Parts: sequence; structure tokens; C-alpha cells
Amino acid sequence: MADRVHAFSDDALADRDAVALAALIRSGEVSPEELAQAAIVRAERVEPTLHAIQYECFDPPRYARKRSGVWYGVPTLIKDNADVAGMPTRHGSVAFQPRPATRDDAYTRQFLSTGVTLLGKTRLPEFGLNPTTEFQHAPPTVNPWNPEYSVGGSSGGGAALVAAGVVPVAHGNDGGGSLRIPAACAGLVALKPSRFRHLDNAQARQLPIRLVSEGVLTRTMRDTATYTAAAERYWHNPKLAPIGMVEGPGDRPLRTGVLLASGTGDEPDAETRAAVERAARLLEKAGHHVEPMDVPFARRLADDFLLYWALLAHMTALTGKIMHGRSFDRSALDDLTKGLGRYHRERFVGSAAALYRLRRAKRIYDDVFTRYDIVLSPVTTHAVPPLGYLSPTVPADELIDRLFRYAGYTPMNNVAGSPAISVPMGLGANGLPVGVMCSAAYGDERSLLEIGYLLEAENPFPRITASE
Repeated sequence: MADRVHAFSDDALADRDAVALAALIRSGEVSPEELAQAAIVRAERVEPTLHAIQYECFDPPRYARKRSGVWYGVPTLIKDNADVAGMPTRHGSVAFQPRPATRDDAYTRQFLSTGVTLLGKTRLPEFGLNPTTEFQHAPPTVNPWNPEYSVGGSSGGGAALVAAGVVPVAHGNDGGGSLRIPAACAGLVALKPSRFRHLDNAQARQLPIRLVSEGVLTRTMRDTATYTAAAERYWHNPKLAPIGMVEGPGDRPLRTGVLLASGTGDEPDAETRAAVERAARLLEKAGHHVEPMDVPFARRLADDFLLYWALLAHMTALTGKIMHGRSFDRSALDDLTKGLGRYHRERFVGSAAALYRLRRAKRIYDDVFTRYDIVLSPVTTHAVPPLGYLSPTVPADELIDRLFRYAGYTPMNNVAGSPAISVPMGLGANGLPVGVMCSAAYGDERSLLEIGYLLEAENPFPRITASE
């Protein structure tokens, strides 16, 4: 087994989460400058192996303008598909030359309202289309648990940095599993919020169906819960019930459906199934009602999502010069983006019907949660894949089929706009993390956070440690 790649050491960051570091700053024991410098040293130590950072903002970092926010002075990075004033936004692509953004986008401001110190931007696969952070002509972002394996995607750069201990928390977003999949691959926590729970960046506002949710990758439940409450204090959607600060497991029994088969009809591998069954036993032990359930969606909806995913790739190619400037060269797109575009061109007559069915899928989803409070499932159909298995260098038709089957659980939350959380459930036989996912009714992030706390307490999350 390859050596783990990490930066944990006996410095100001140690192995503390963001809540603990913010408390040290408030007490005066450390300064934002000390934490930023420690994170920079850590990044420089592991980045030659991780390949997780797209743009560095080390000299100087961007410190919060006000000495406020729950995470004032905590170092972090933002995913390179969100605009940050003065920084280019590449979207993981070499098909254009980005100019520095002129201002922070809406969600960027919400994220930065926590008071974090920004050290740069993290890598993602081209336009976030791949659930692994691999590239056609550049080194992949690797998994700190084993650098021969994928760290997931599309928020893979942030996941690698948090798991490796460079920073305690990083921004990510999720249009089909792009927070939850890297969290599962890297042994982290990621909450995909409900649609309209937060402010949307410009990219999300342009989609025919708003799939993208913004959030963070963390090592602890309390960091995820603290961020959720802080983001809500900055801006709260009056049409959604407030979540507030969740500080531990809930005390009401939840009706829990256990879903094993994916929306594509594929069954999970043995280790993934075992992780879900272990989580189900823990929920049952805690007093929750647990029962098996069938896939509520017809296979046709999975095919519709694939066509919509391909439509987005096709539109990216067609509108590239409008969206990204005259330097955009569609011939420089990677083979996955081109292959998805071709897939859509061959089936474009079905796009309108697919969009219609996807918009109506929320009704089916909402009906499920008249019977259940929580649905427990895998995050992906199989264990973390080795680098190369999902690479854009794989022939496009074969790769699209692999991606479609691998990410068979996560997209329906994006289609329905519902919340879901990915939490680690331990390590597989190869020493890599295995995650599980819990989904809830639209607007019910609170139940997911409470279940996450329960699983963390009963099954402490795996960590890479300084001694490794």
C-alpha cells in the first residue's frame, strides 16, 4: 500500500478543526497570520504530490476585512469555479485564458462572511463534469489516503487539502455529487444543502434546472454544522424554515428507509453495502425505525440526468466565447467534455422531454418523504477507483458508462433540490475511506446534521494522523 500523503505536524494548526482554531484566535493564543503561515508551509510540503491547488494567494493571503465571523482567521481555499476578486477562474479547463475576476460573486461573499483567510483556489476537473479530479494533459489531484487513487470530484482539490491537513475546511459545490463523492473518497463530511438555501453564484443561476448547491468539506460534524448556521446568519431564505445551530444528535425517532440499489439499477459492491448496513444498525440501535426500500425513480430518470449532463457540456462548447472570452478554443476541451457534447448532439431531440421529466421528479421525491424522514444509501456504487479508471483519457463512450454507473445515487438530490449529507463510515480493505449518504425532505438539513452527529459519535470518523 502506498504511503499516505499529509501535512499534519506540531504547529499552530495541529490536527484541530476550524471551530477549535477560531477559538484559539479569539483567546489570543494564535493570530490569523500564524495560522496562514502554518497552512502555507503545509501546502508547500505536500502540493508537489497532491496537485490540489490551482491558484495560490500566499503572498499575501486575503485576510478578512473585519475581525468577525465564526471562523475569523481560519485558513481555507475556494473552488476554482467561484469568482473571487483579483483571482482568475479557470473552471479546470485549459480551453481559455481567464482574466482576474472584477468582484466576488454572491455566494463567495456568503462563504467569506465567516471571516476565513483565503489562500487561493482549488482544482476541479474540466467544468466540474467528472466525479474525479483528473485531466487530459496534467497530473491528477491524488487521494491523500493513497496517491494511486482518485480523491473524487468535482470538489477534489478541496477534499485533498482538508484530508491531508493543509487546512481544516475548504469550499466546494455539488451539481450531481461533487461535494458528497470527494467527501466519501477522502473520509470527510459534506452537506449538500437544499436548493435556494444559500445565495447562488452566476454559474448556477444560468442553468435550465438549478442543480448546484454550495457548501464545505470538513473533518468534523461540528465544523459542518457551524458553517451551516453561519451561512444562514449572513443570508436566510425566508421561504425555508431556519436550521439554526445543531450541536448533537436529535432525540426523536426517525423513519429511515435503506436504499441499496442505485437509480441506474446497479447494486453496490460488498464493502459499500457493508458500510450502509453498519450505519443502519447504528441508527436502529439509537432508536430509529429502519426498513429496506425500493428505488422510487424509474431508470428513465437516470438516463434523463445523463442527457442533461451532456447538454451542459454541449452548451459549454457552444457558448464558450460568450462565457469565457475570445480566447476560448473548443478544440482544447478534454475528451470527456467533447464526448458528452457528442452524446447530446446524437440525442438532442429528447432534451425537452428529459427536462420536463426531471422537473417533475421533485413530486416523486417529495412523496418518498411522506413515508420516511431519512433515506440511507451509498454515496457511490463502488469503492474509491484507482487513478485512470475515470480519467478523461479513457475512450468517451466507455468513460461515460463508467461515470453513469459510479455516480448512480447522488444526482437525484440535485434534480429534486433536496438536502443530503455524506459521512465516512470507516476504511475498506485497501485502507481507503468508505462513505454513506443520508437524504431528507426539502428544507430538512437539521435532521441530516443530527444523524451525522450520531454516526460520528457511534463510529468515530477515520483520520490521517501526524504519526503516519
